[in-house]
Amino acid sequence: MELELRDLLFMFFGGLAIFLFGIKYMGDGLQKVAGDKLRDILDKFTSNPVMGVIAGVVVTVLLQTSTGTTVLAIGLVNAGFMTLRQSIGVIMGANIGTTITAFIIGLKISDYALPIIAIGTFLIFFLKNKKANNIGQVFFGFGALFYGLNLMGDGLRPLRELEAFAELTVSMSQNPLLGVLIGTIFTVSVQSSSAAIGLLQQLFAQGAMDLDAALPVLFGDNIGTTITAVLAALGASIAAKRAALTHVIFNVVGTILVLIIIQPYIAMVAYLQQAFSLNPEMTIAVAHGIFNFSNVLIQLPFVAVLALIVTKIIPGKETVIEYKAQHLDPVLISQSSSIALGQAKKETLRMAELSKQGLVEASAFTETKHKRHAELTYQFEDAVNNLDRKITDYLVKISTNSLTSADSRLHSMLMDTVRDIERVGDHMENIVELTEYQITNKVKMSDLAMEDLREMFSLTIDTLNEAIKALEDDDFLAARSVVLKEEQIDKMERQLRKKHIIRLNEGSCDGSAGIVFVDMISNLERIGDHSVNIAEAVLDEE
Repeated sequence: MELELRDLLFMFFGGLAIFLFGIKYMGDGLQKVAGDKLRDILDKFTSNPVMGVIAGVVVTVLLQTSTGTTVLAIGLVNAGFMTLRQSIGVIMGANIGTTITAFIIGLKISDYALPIIAIGTFLIFFLKNKKANNIGQVFFGFGALFYGLNLMGDGLRPLRELEAFAELTVSMSQNPLLGVLIGTIFTVSVQSSSAAIGLLQQLFAQGAMDLDAALPVLFGDNIGTTITAVLAALGASIAAKRAALTHVIFNVVGTILVLIIIQPYIAMVAYLQQAFSLNPEMTIAVAHGIFNFSNVLIQLPFVAVLALIVTKIIPGKETVIEYKAQHLDPVLISQSSSIALGQAKKETLRMAELSKQGLVEASAFTETKHKRHAELTYQFEDAVNNLDRKITDYLVKISTNSLTSADSRLHSMLMDTVRDIERVGDHMENIVELTEYQITNKVKMSDLAMEDLREMFSLTIDTLNEAIKALEDDDFLAARSVVLKEEQIDKMERQLRKKHIIRLNEGSCDGSAGIVFVDMISNLERIGDHSVNIAEAVLDEE
C-alpha cells in the first residue's frame, strides 16, 4: 500500500508539474507565433472599457494566463501607456480569456496527448524553419497539458474512496465559504488558476467531489489567481498597486454575488450538464465561463466607480511616465513637411528630457540602492525606446516628401539626434544593471569611489541638460558649453581610472568593486560623447 501511495503521489505531483510546464510552454509558443504584438494590442485597443475587455480576452488566450495579462496591464498603467480605467477593462477581459483553458480541457482529447507531443517534437527538432519551431512549441505544450492532466487524474482517482476526503467535500457542500477558502489557498500555492481549475475538473470527473462542493472551490480559484498581480505590484508605483487592487476587488465582488445565489446557480449548472450531456470537465468549464462572463457584464458599467474606490483606498499622486508620442500628427506630413519636422523636433526634445530624467534616477539608484529608482530608470528607458521607433518612423515618412535644403538638414540632424538619445538610454540602463550586480554580489565601493562617481554623475547630467537646451533653443553658446564640458568628462574619466588603480594598489578597493566602478564611469563618458553629438548638430546648423 505504501508503494502504491508513493506512486500515486508521484503521478499527481509529476502530472501537475507537466501540466504547468505545458501551459507555460504553449503560452510562450503562442506569443512567438503572434509576434511581439501583445503590448501593441493593449495599447491600441483599449480606447474604452468594452474594447479593453476584448483586448484582455485576446491577450489572455495568447498568453494562456490571466495573471500574465494582468501583470502586463499593471506594467502599462505604471508606464503611462494605459489609464487605470482602461486597465480595468483589460483585467475583466483577462478573466474571460482564462476560461479558454478550462474549455480546452473539457474537450477531452487527452487520449491523443502523446501523439500531439510527438507532432510538436517533430516540428521543433526536425524542421529548421523558425515559424514551424514556434508552432511545434504550441503543439508540444498543448500535448503536455493533457498528458499532465492524465497523470493528475490517475493520482487523484483513489481520493473518492477516502473517508476523510468524502467528509471534507460534504463540509464544502454545506459551507460554500470553506470551498472558496480551499480554492483560494490552492491557487495561491501553485500560482496558476488554470492548474487549480484543471485539478478541480479532474476531481469532479473522478467522482471525488460533487457539484455542490466543486463550484465554491471554483470561485475560490478566481480569488487566488489575483495574488500574483498583487505580488507584482508590491514595491511598484501607486498606479500599479491600484490596478492590482482592482483585480482583487473585481474577483472578490463577483464571488460574493454568486455566493448569494449559490443554490440557484448550482441548479442551473446541473440542468445544463443534463440538458446538453456535458462531460464533467466541460461542466466545470461552462460554470467557470458563465461566472466570469456574468461578472464582467455586471461590473463593466461600474468601471468608473471601481477606479474611484481604488483611488480612495490607495491615495496619493505619482508622476506617470508618458510613453505615447504627443506631437507626431501623421496628417501634417502630407500638408507641410516644415511643420511636421517642427513637431518631430518637439517630440525629440521630449525624448531627450525623458533620457535625462532616467539618468537622474540611475544616479539616485547608485546612491541609495532603492529598488524604485531602478524601476523608474527601466521605465524611462522603455519610453525612450518607444519614442525612438515612433519618431524614426515619422521622419522616414517625411523623407518621402520633397524637402528644402534647410528642412533636409533639420531632418538629418533629428535622425542623428534621436539615435544619440536612444544610446543615452542604453547607457543609463547599463549603469542600473551594474548597480544591481553590485547589490546581488554584495560588492561594496569605497567612500572615495562613491564621491568620485557622484561628481562625474553631476557633470554628465549637467552636460546632457545643456545639450537639450542647445537643441531646444538652437543656442550656439550652450552647444559650445557642452563641447567644453564633454572635454572635462573625458579628462575626469582618465583621472578617475588612475585614482582607481592607486586605490587597488593600496588595498582600499577590491577587484570586483573596481570593475563596477570603471564600467560605470565608462558609461558616463559615453553619455558625454552622445551629448556632444547633439550639441555638434546644433553647431553644424549654425
